[in-house]
Amino acid sequence: MYHLTALVTLLAIAFYFFTSINVSRARTSTGIKVPATSGHPDFERAFRIQMNTLEWMPIFLPSLWLFAVYIGDATAAGIGAVWIIGRIVYFIGYSKAAAKRGPGFAIQVLAAFALWVGALGAVVLRMV
Repeated sequence: MYHLTALVTLLAIAFYFFTSINVSRARTSTGIKVPATSGHPDFERAFRIQMNTLEWMPIFLPSLWLFAVYIGDATAAGIGAVWIIGRIVYFIGYSKAAAKRGPGFAIQVLAAFALWVGALGAVVLRMV
């Protein structure tokens, strides 16, 4: 069973849902009407946070699960939790200014890369 990895998956989805709500709030507070995706810096930053999170989910989630299956649930969940923390740091920084998004982005990239490399290595080792 992969209870910890499942929990991290649900937390990642909850965070993405939160970013979606944040975009809706930003639309309301800045007056940006659907379907526009630009027009006010506060809205544009909120929108990019949501979209960047979405762009990383197809890299993060399969890597997380393959790592869990081939290496271990607890380790995958731990690295996955670091990815979520990185996304939160990214959210906080980017919400203030685009130039402040770097540290959170770096944390989540390193976590995603660790999951992907670990999963790839484990799969290849099992094949040889």
